[in-house]
Amino acid sequence: MLISNERIPNNVSLSDDKRLQRALEKWQPNYMDWWMEMGPAGFQAHNVYLRTAISVEDGGWANYGHVKMPDYRWGIFLAPPIEGRKIGFGDEYGKDLWDVVPGEHRNALRRLIVTQGDTEPASVEQQRQLGHTCPSLYDLRNLFQVNVEEGRHLWAMVYLLHSYFGRDGREEAEDLLNRRSGLEDSPRLLEAFNQPCEDWLTFFCFTMFTDRDGKFQLAALAESSFDPLARTTRFMLTEEAHHLFVGVTGIERIVQRSAELEKMDPNGDARAQGGIDLVTIQKYVNRWFSFSLDLFGGENSSNAAEFFAAGLKGRYKESKYEDHLALEGVREMEILDKGALESVEIPLRNAMNEQLRDEYVADCLKGVRKWNKALERAGVSTRITLPHTRFNRGIGVFTDGHFDLEGRLISRDEFEAKRAEWLPTAEDEDFVKSLMKPVVEPGKMANWIAPPRKGINGTPIDYEYVRTDR
Repeated sequence: MLISNERIPNNVSLSDDKRLQRALEKWQPNYMDWWMEMGPAGFQAHNVYLRTAISVEDGGWANYGHVKMPDYRWGIFLAPPIEGRKIGFGDEYGKDLWDVVPGEHRNALRRLIVTQGDTEPASVEQQRQLGHTCPSLYDLRNLFQVNVEEGRHLWAMVYLLHSYFGRDGREEAEDLLNRRSGLEDSPRLLEAFNQPCEDWLTFFCFTMFTDRDGKFQLAALAESSFDPLARTTRFMLTEEAHHLFVGVTGIERIVQRSAELEKMDPNGDARAQGGIDLVTIQKYVNRWFSFSLDLFGGENSSNAAEFFAAGLKGRYKESKYEDHLALEGVREMEILDKGALESVEIPLRNAMNEQLRDEYVADCLKGVRKWNKALERAGVSTRITLPHTRFNRGIGVFTDGHFDLEGRLISRDEFEAKRAEWLPTAEDEDFVKSLMKPVVEPGKMANWIAPPRKGINGTPIDYEYVRTDR
């Protein structure tokens, strides 16, 4: 395919960069092969009401219209440069930004870009079969919007690899298409992106919790001294907001419907009325919140310290901090040592993962409050909560211990005795999957989910978001 400004919307002067054109002309057919093999199964010929990024201008960056997903225009955009911006943190604080990759930081920057880039196709692979069990055309369209934008985010990372990392970057770009979510011999890099996503409760939890990790990772990279990376991730955040909206409102609608069905049933049993009960929803929240916490890495991290010192990856909204060097501060935290919790002081730079994780937890709680307001409006006393950050961790200082939902240290036997109360069982998963029946009549909703408050881009809820007759 001829790579051009017309085919690929961009603000990187793609038509004038012959070297980049040649690289992308080789990579693009492999990308399309991957999309047709691993993208949304069974819907590639359908016309979907999608937004397409066409510029970086406020209020006019997106265009809406029906398009077949293989014909989607995956663009390459960098947010506008910030006038007067300097390196905002670390050992080079206050110096000029980098427009090229410093040799001493080449490997670390490539690693950060590849790790972020690997998550983008991974989630498309995880979700490829979900369209067959959509609860409404509105939700089907939102799934596909998330998918094509994850594809665009992959293009964004591949642009950086091709433009700034030479042969190594080209090889990494190919590997991004070769790994597969959940494939034993060649899995995705992060474990949360190898988990199955076979029902819509899981999808909404994924977009609520795991995509929210993406928000904070992108925001930390948006502080980078390597300006092309910072500007790329700043624009990605514009699209990522919709993914989080899909998650928080999706669970809110399930919670609302669960409360309605609970009140309808003489025994207060939402399951008996064909809904997902609040106990099961809470278990899924526990699972995906704890999975997603692991994505931030270890609590005491020399890698995080090195990334901060080098100016590669900052804190969330770095400008709100007074001290941008973080050389003298410490953070007090509890760790698990020899089977007991112990309070220790960690150098502030080593605690950057934990700082970002704190911001993430606070953001998650905003979504939980929305769900609980829905329960309050429905007159139901149950509330959704987040488990303690020590619960069910697979990475970090709490991996070798067992903790209850409040973060209390317990024995393995105690944890296993409560596992079925705290995390989804096979029976829970089978029940949720049994409800996943497709609803494709415009404006209609599956019984287990409430309708959204409004449609997309000013359209009515009964709009034909996906033209299933092709």
